[in-house]
Amino acid sequence: MKKLLALVLALVCLASATTCALANEKIIIAASTTPHAIILEFVKEDMAALGYDIEILEVTDYFIANPSTAAGDVHANYFQHIPFLNDYNANAPEDEQLVAAIGVHCEPYGIYPGTKKDLSEIAAGDKIAVTNDPSNETRALLLLQDAGLIKLPEGANADSGLTKEDIVETNGIEIYELNAEMIPSVLEDVAFAVINGNYVLDAGMTVKDDALFTEAEGVTGQVYINYVVCTPENAEAPWMKALEQVLCTEKVQKFILENEGFAGGVIPTFTVPAAE
Repeated sequence: MKKLLALVLALVCLASATTCALANEKIIIAASTTPHAIILEFVKEDMAALGYDIEILEVTDYFIANPSTAAGDVHANYFQHIPFLNDYNANAPEDEQLVAAIGVHCEPYGIYPGTKKDLSEIAAGDKIAVTNDPSNETRALLLLQDAGLIKLPEGANADSGLTKEDIVETNGIEIYELNAEMIPSVLEDVAFAVINGNYVLDAGMTVKDDALFTEAEGVTGQVYINYVVCTPENAEAPWMKALEQVLCTEKVQKFILENEGFAGGVIPTFTVPAAE
């Protein structure tokens, strides 16, 4: 009986050790709820098949994801474009700097109606809400200039780090600076608002149906691609290569383009490998 019990215990221990050895590696990624977390959720099974379990930490505040990634609290994040990352790195110590690992999609910036429903109704004294972080406020002001509502210094571009104080001609318009996630909640208090693509979707709107004016496709697709971002060490990690393998596929392209909830507000920018 003792020999049988010992054999059973040995088999249990062996089974336990085998299970542990075969367990997938957990990868934690901080991501905006829409569309980033949705896209990651779509590839979770494919990552699991490659030996990695993705845990998605949904974030609404743009300013916590990069420090959390640099500190190792999460393995990577997925919410930002290069101008935002450049601004973070410019203000972070060298050992806390991050790199762009996988370019996935872009989200066209748009001007959305508040108390007024057409840009032709704009008048002196009207408020327009814009994002208050440096890279996205610059992006918003460039969009307002493209729409003919304001004038910026000559040569202003995505790297200019503009605020409302840099506007050369306001035409009597007041620029209202807010955290990105708060802007949809103030539409009843402003004439118009420039809103980040993910918060447009979170608010139940779409670029296709609700935007009054949007960025030129070339600007959005070249400058403002959203990346999976991580530490330099993790950029070459096997799990990052696996994530790129499952994200940059025709399957994901089709999912993004055919997702009714995205409705033109999310555009894949990666190239599918020829073997796909």
